[in-house]
Amino acid sequence: MTDYYEILGVAKNASDQEIKSAYRKQALKWHPDRNKSPEASEKFKEINKAFEVLSNPQKKQMYDQYGDSAFDQQTNGAPGGAGGQYYQQGPYKVYTNFGGQGNPFENVDFGGFSDPFDIFEQFFGFQSPFSGGRRTRREVYEMSLSFDEAVHGVEKQTVIKGAKKTIKIPAGVADGMTIRFSDFDVQVKVRSHEHFKREGQDIYYEKEISYPLAVLGGTVDVETIDNPVRLKIRPGTQGGTTVRLRGQGVPYPNSTRRGDQYVIYKIKVPEKISHKVKKIIEELEGEV
Repeated sequence: MTDYYEILGVAKNASDQEIKSAYRKQALKWHPDRNKSPEASEKFKEINKAFEVLSNPQKKQMYDQYGDSAFDQQTNGAPGGAGGQYYQQGPYKVYTNFGGQGNPFENVDFGGFSDPFDIFEQFFGFQSPFSGGRRTRREVYEMSLSFDEAVHGVEKQTVIKGAKKTIKIPAGVADGMTIRFSDFDVQVKVRSHEHFKREGQDIYYEKEISYPLAVLGGTVDVETIDNPVRLKIRPGTQGGTTVRLRGQGVPYPNSTRRGDQYVIYKIKVPEKISHKVKKIIEELEGEV
């Protein structure tokens, strides 16, 4: 099993801040544009993967329980390991503000830069190899999206520089991402969802099940961002049990790949029960 704690050089009980600090230190040491050793590129990928898991409470819990096998075929990172997600979509580019969810540089002052290449240069002290040379500062416009519009994509009309424009938002963009057009940028703000919680391209959903269903087992219908699915409940299911639905998460922009959905079971305990039910539960307790 790959030891993500060892890769970052932290203990298993390390705090979030200690994990972020360790990541910053390792990223600076092993970034391929600074470290010319043959193993730098692969080491940098390992560091990014370790931070992606350990900085996310749900993924960290899954890793502690099942190891790195729980995250097979899940990847993150920009081309060449720039440290954030970077996408090309037709005539424009989509990228996170250098790090996406759980940004390890959130306490670093970047002087209000909205361009991730400028942030790269400010933090690492040299120009990003993906920047294509020094660029002039561009105008940035904000666009508000619903949760569904962000995960499924949408076309919206807006006014840019006094002219009506039709803005095509690719499926899978996240809050804070920037869409780059030929002469301006559009930064998206995504509203939260009533039931779904998004972490990167993964979806987390709490499903309440009845106490009898948890004890006896059965089936339950669960919402996803597309269509409901029916899941089998095993007898004796405990509260907090998490089921992974591979490929049921958010699409990666300009890709056929998708994240996963994690369903977390919550057991509904009735506040009031009849005398008959109480006797049955007491008898059941005696047999456990």
